[in-house]
Amino acid sequence: MSERILLIEDEALVADMVRLNLEHAGFRVDSVTTGPDGLEHLRTHVYDLALVDVMLPGMDGFEVTRRARGAGVVTPVLMLTARGETQAKVAGLDAGADDYLTKPFAMPELLARVRALIRRHTAARGVPSSRELRFGVYRVNFDTREAITNEGRVTLTERECALLEFLAGREGELLPRTDILENVWGMDRFPTARTVDNYVLRLRKLFEPDPEEPVHLQTVRGRGYRFVGE
Repeated sequence: MSERILLIEDEALVADMVRLNLEHAGFRVDSVTTGPDGLEHLRTHVYDLALVDVMLPGMDGFEVTRRARGAGVVTPVLMLTARGETQAKVAGLDAGADDYLTKPFAMPELLARVRALIRRHTAARGVPSSRELRFGVYRVNFDTREAITNEGRVTLTERECALLEFLAGREGELLPRTDILENVWGMDRFPTARTVDNYVLRLRKLFEPDPEEPVHLQTVRGRGYRFVGE
């Protein structure tokens, strides 16, 4: 499952260069050119990282980041700036950015910073490096797909395991069905939102003390699902 990155950059040449290099490195990239569009994408989609230019039409990168953080968006932000002054860098970090890179930059450095931020954020989300998830009385090994469930020890299907890993890897975040479909099912199949619902029902039978009153795999009515481990 490749990581998904949002690129907010209005300079066409820079945007094309960054997007092509990220895609070549195996990332999936959404690209927008204005601050308001970037903020809307951050609010309504799940990303593993956002690359945010400072100078944007409609709303600068500082404000995009500040408003995203105010809306509860936890996506790590790497800010791109043509300014080398310390004041601009401090402003970006104060707005909620996790790191910054000054233009012009070398592509290997950008890719290294992207990987480092995603790696750090993934570790902070609570999926152990052993790829074993523990919550309540339940255990799941994402490598072997073996799990301790309400039905005893079972082997999850690849799709069940991928869905649970995606939800648990973003614990506490509201995940729309569209994002779940894109990240777990990808673009090579044609599932529907109902497909997600059916898989969640199956996981609830395995991992909820009372599947009718779920505490771990919660529904946010009309919006999607949220995983809560505690």
